[in-house]
Amino acid sequence: MSATINSTAPLAIREQELRDRRLVRDWLYIVLVVLFALVMVGGATRMTGSGLSITEWKPIHGVIPPLNQAEWQEEFEKYQQIPQYEQINKGMTLEEFKEIFWWEWAHRLLARGVGFLVAIPLVLFWASGRLERGLKPRLVGLLALGGLQGAVGWWMVASGLSERAFVSQYRLAIHLTFACVIVMAVTYIARGLAIYSQAPAGRGVQRFAGIMVLLVLVQIYLGALVAGLHAGLTYNTWPLMDGAIIPGDLFVIDPAWRNLFENPKTVQFIHRMFAYTVLVVAIWHAVATGLAEPGTTHARRAWVLVGLVLVQAAVGVGTLLAQAHMHWALLHQGVALVVLIFATAHWRGTKGAYPLPTEVVVGR
Repeated sequence: MSATINSTAPLAIREQELRDRRLVRDWLYIVLVVLFALVMVGGATRMTGSGLSITEWKPIHGVIPPLNQAEWQEEFEKYQQIPQYEQINKGMTLEEFKEIFWWEWAHRLLARGVGFLVAIPLVLFWASGRLERGLKPRLVGLLALGGLQGAVGWWMVASGLSERAFVSQYRLAIHLTFACVIVMAVTYIARGLAIYSQAPAGRGVQRFAGIMVLLVLVQIYLGALVAGLHAGLTYNTWPLMDGAIIPGDLFVIDPAWRNLFENPKTVQFIHRMFAYTVLVVAIWHAVATGLAEPGTTHARRAWVLVGLVLVQAAVGVGTLLAQAHMHWALLHQGVALVVLIFATAHWRGTKGAYPLPTEVVVGR
């Protein structure tokens, strides 16, 4: 016969579980803030053309920047050997090189910092018994994702060191999307440790909320392709593109599928059309949630998500009209992250919190 601990567990045990959850949740929120900063610095690194300024991957020694003139000169000479210098920055001074170097160095330092910010508290929480059994594989997996992302980042940089003046848009999009997956994972786990006053939503609402997260992630991937191809620097009109709703020359590259990833006009057009799709589906989701869960937090969050998507759409149009000016482009990237984080939190919210250890079924 089965029974739950919930009805007999001492109140003190439950209060301790809730305190432990609060500590872990606060830690994950701090990780989320640093991840947000990391992605934004990564965006600035790309916008300033700084991503290839460090031509070697030194996970440990790379923490220390050049400390004297000779070391700076050595670093600069390495940069002078790659195509980006020869084709774009030939003749730049050492002082100009330092400006792009510091962006990339800061990005890599933040990435290393996130690794320690996850690993050290994880060990401490584990050793002190504050981690629930179900959380342990999730958090170890999160740490592993971070390590893999570092390798993906170097794989991306390596694509611009031999034949290209810029990194591959394919690898850039994968790098940003992978970063977003990590952001989603942190958000999802943290929100699973929250206390909800509302009962979980129905399965249909939960699935729809999950679809919204997927759509936002795909749109960010498409935006990364636009960035990688510098497609935001052309066709800077709205709502028409190249004077038409559906412009011509969308499939001029052979084979046709390559246009979806390598033709700047096609990639920008797809990014535009998918943005409209995300907005329409977000409204659909809000209406459906309001009908299925009237007057609930789930319904209110769904409409907040619509508002955030509208803001992002407006910022996207502004970025386009401003010819992807750095400030607009970074704002566009930042709001995209906010939309993704909120969509993920909303999805987790429709499911409710993870069961407390004292709520598990025992005695089977």
